[in-house]
Amino acid sequence: MINLLQLLIYGVVLGSILSLGAIGVSLTFGILRFANFAHGDLMSLGAYLAFTFVVILKWPFWLSLVLACAATGMITIVVDGLVFRNLRRRPPVILLISSFGVALIFRSLIQLIWGADQRVYRQGIQRSLTWSGLSIKPDQITIVLGAILLVLALHLFLQYTRTGKAMRAMADNVDLAQVTGINTEQIVIWTWVLGAVMACAAGVFLGLDTRLHPTMGWRLLLPIFAAAILGGIGKPYGAIAGGLLLGLASELSTLFISPAYKSAVAFAILVIMLIVRPTGLLGGR
Repeated sequence: MINLLQLLIYGVVLGSILSLGAIGVSLTFGILRFANFAHGDLMSLGAYLAFTFVVILKWPFWLSLVLACAATGMITIVVDGLVFRNLRRRPPVILLISSFGVALIFRSLIQLIWGADQRVYRQGIQRSLTWSGLSIKPDQITIVLGAILLVLALHLFLQYTRTGKAMRAMADNVDLAQVTGINTEQIVIWTWVLGAVMACAAGVFLGLDTRLHPTMGWRLLLPIFAAAILGGIGKPYGAIAGGLLLGLASELSTLFISPAYKSAVAFAILVIMLIVRPTGLLGGR
């Protein structure tokens, strides 16, 4: 029972990271109508920006997280203006291929600026908190609490702000949103910013839980897409459910199989879902 509860804790931590990453993917797909394969490397870039603030400049972690999210958001606005805006009316496959190119640029910039070696936010071994045989690191508590706060903030933004309601309207029907007077270009910018904030936070939390490496986001990209599809692609709330489900399933699977096959478990669940309910848990596209 102790082992099961311990794996549930690890699953919630991993699921929190996957959920944040999947939310960004779902927002981009739901409104911009293409799969952004630069999302994983955007996570890495955000994590390394936070590394600069935390380790090099010695600033507090939460302040560094906010500044890294803001910087990542500005970078995505620049990339959209230079690359994606000019290709938005082209077939989606053109945008998808372009996102691969942007991903390679991000990865190369990371290696050029910060190097290819692994980095950490904190040196040394962190003492775990123990209770009734269960252990959890303070950093893992930070990850879960941070994910909850971000998801709550996103929910309030989408439900109660004018921009959030316009984003939901545009996700349902772009043409109808334009007819009703919604500034679609402004909504596109907000979509990039929110997706970048979620990607940055996911990258920072991933680096906090493991280590920073230029390919860290790329390695997690397919599980993030799996979580987004599982929950219903284009549905942010579905992405949360899909991320938590995959995180829990991946960790609990180690009770029966080698941890090396955790990713295979995630994709097995995805394949079953695509067969049983192709639109995902919440009925995405």
